[in-house]
Amino acid sequence: MFQHYQKDDFFDEMFAESKGSVFGHYRNLKTRFETLSIDELEKKQRRVDHGFLEQGITFTVYGDDEGTERIFPFDLIPRIIPDSEWQLLERGLTQRILALNLFLHDIYHEEKIIKDGIIPGDVVKTAVHYRPEMVGVDVAKDIYVHICGSDLIRDGDGKYLVLEDNGRCPSGVSYLLENREAMKRAFPTLYRNSAVRPVDQYPELLLKTLRHLSPRAGQTPVCVLLTPGVYNSAYFEHTFLAHKMGIEIVEGRDLITVDGFVYMRTTKGLVQVDVIYRRLDDDFLDPTVFRTDSVLGVPGLMDCYLRGNVALANAVGTGVADDKVTYAYVPDMIRYYLDQDPILENVPTYLAWREEDMKFMLGNLESLVVKAANESGGYGMLMGPTSTKKEREEFAEKIKECPRNFIGQPVVSLSRHPTICDEHQIEGRHVDLRPFILYGDDIEIIPGGLTRVALKKGSLVVNSSQGGGSKDTWVLKT
Repeated sequence: MFQHYQKDDFFDEMFAESKGSVFGHYRNLKTRFETLSIDELEKKQRRVDHGFLEQGITFTVYGDDEGTERIFPFDLIPRIIPDSEWQLLERGLTQRILALNLFLHDIYHEEKIIKDGIIPGDVVKTAVHYRPEMVGVDVAKDIYVHICGSDLIRDGDGKYLVLEDNGRCPSGVSYLLENREAMKRAFPTLYRNSAVRPVDQYPELLLKTLRHLSPRAGQTPVCVLLTPGVYNSAYFEHTFLAHKMGIEIVEGRDLITVDGFVYMRTTKGLVQVDVIYRRLDDDFLDPTVFRTDSVLGVPGLMDCYLRGNVALANAVGTGVADDKVTYAYVPDMIRYYLDQDPILENVPTYLAWREEDMKFMLGNLESLVVKAANESGGYGMLMGPTSTKKEREEFAEKIKECPRNFIGQPVVSLSRHPTICDEHQIEGRHVDLRPFILYGDDIEIIPGGLTRVALKKGSLVVNSSQGGGSKDTWVLKT
């Protein structure tokens, strides 16, 4: 099955340097897959796709004239991570979320990192998601980012790098869980014999994280998941997680504030809410404080939150940590707050607000990836090597107009992984990895994460909105 596979000049997750040689942790998989014909594999793939469709495992593509609901493309060849690699990632991600939380507490309180000249105050306070309303506010348990999805890539040498942090409303964990169930059904014997660490404990750990934030002691906290509604791209995930945790999924209209407390409307009357797992951005949370035209949030919610009568996960104002300009300073945060060297490095980053960096970016647009500071999903990005002259000229004007809003990075040749392609063969496709980190009473990292794959040949964009798919990620026990 893999006899015609081309490794090319990229780091390959499965195949080592010598032709046909696989890394040790992939041997069982290779042996099993070589007993299958491509027709048998595609039959399994069709069964999985049909199951996803029947279960409604979908995401929404905005502006798609062909219909908004799609299944999230899933590839049956899993990514495998040995225990030694995973231990490194766990240490690096734990270090990173600790530093990010210390940073968020600091910028809304003493501002020591600004006063000591580590990061300019203007960079922080001109961030789109910086919230002056949070200055001096103590959040529950001093934790700002309770649920984080930091995207990791591997360079040409196989070295793991952090591409970005997602600390507002990171999505994708439902696909991680459903991918695992699909693989168990498709390859039950291979899965059992591979000593794979489980992931199905995530909803239980998430609920434990939420309950840890409750302002009311002595009773089981009432937790709810606040969704923007059925038209949101991640609505499947919202309903999935609420069901798995056994909590109510609510929209803004289902909640009301009375005398500084939040209540949920039920058929039995009002029920006080202690913790809200919110899956909408700050701007839409409370029309009396943020966007006045928001019909998604709850009027008066911020008053209850600032009084400490309800907890929000993630905390208001965490978006500063998502900012792609802030990202460039995370290694400095680790050194500053933890007095440690970063275990996981960033991708080298140029900041357009620096005169020298902007000059370099404008002179090398054809060889850089340029990103807007607060866009996501593969939007607001220039892929220099595949861009047109017109696109580069347009981006150059945007950079000059608002330098604070842009970063530049070298094109990193993401690692590749064998993937079932439309051409009825297995080819290498570029992948990244989104592990999910929970920060409550403890820091818990789900073994593996969501491996996203760029299904378009040669593409480095793995986002589902840009034609990407996913794989199950197996972390081995030993």
